[in-house]
Amino acid sequence: MSINLYLEQSGVAALLQGQETAIEQAVTALKNQLSVAAAPAVTWSYQVPELGEGGACSLFGQLADEPYDLAATIGQSEATAAALAQLTAVVQYYQQSNDSDWFGIYQKRQNPQGETVLVKLAYFGAASRAEFPLTTEFAAISNNSTVGLTGKAKVINDVTAYLTAGGEYYTCDPKVLSEACLPLFNAKGELAGIIDAEAFQRQAYHTAALVRLVAVCLVLPSLLPA
Repeated sequence: MSINLYLEQSGVAALLQGQETAIEQAVTALKNQLSVAAAPAVTWSYQVPELGEGGACSLFGQLADEPYDLAATIGQSEATAAALAQLTAVVQYYQQSNDSDWFGIYQKRQNPQGETVLVKLAYFGAASRAEFPLTTEFAAISNNSTVGLTGKAKVINDVTAYLTAGGEYYTCDPKVLSEACLPLFNAKGELAGIIDAEAFQRQAYHTAALVRLVAVCLVLPSLLPA
């Protein structure tokens, strides 16, 4: 997908007007890094918070007894392992930007229960929810699900002000003060997943930080597992 098409389709064109060259340079830098980076270790399971009543909310600081089994959702083939290694390399590269305190890559898939969800494939930061249902009900409280349904980015640079103004927000970590959630599109322009970035400071996601996130969004779709 071209840079301009992504900016228009994701709804961030107005935020990044005139930044096409910067995005192209960021894409090139990321691809160059991936071409030389050693394959990192792959994580097939990870800790997740306990979910509150009805599964709607994560209980921050309370971990579930059982880790999330990623292999049960995406399989554990050699090709899938290679894809996860590439995604992990992207996460490690992005972490060096110091833009975010939490970052995750999610793919739109069916879970073992047959539900269409966003499943977290790779991330850095605190333990967090593994799946976000792609339903209108859950989208009412979750930016991740909203972006996963609409394909439109959500950028919140002051979570406190957003909540005060009546915005709905899925709070996993109360320290988060800024969030940028952007869609991933496949070669056909269909939604393939999302990325979610969170920061413990306000006003974290303006031009330079968004350029880096959009570059990640342009590179990731071809790396997602089949």
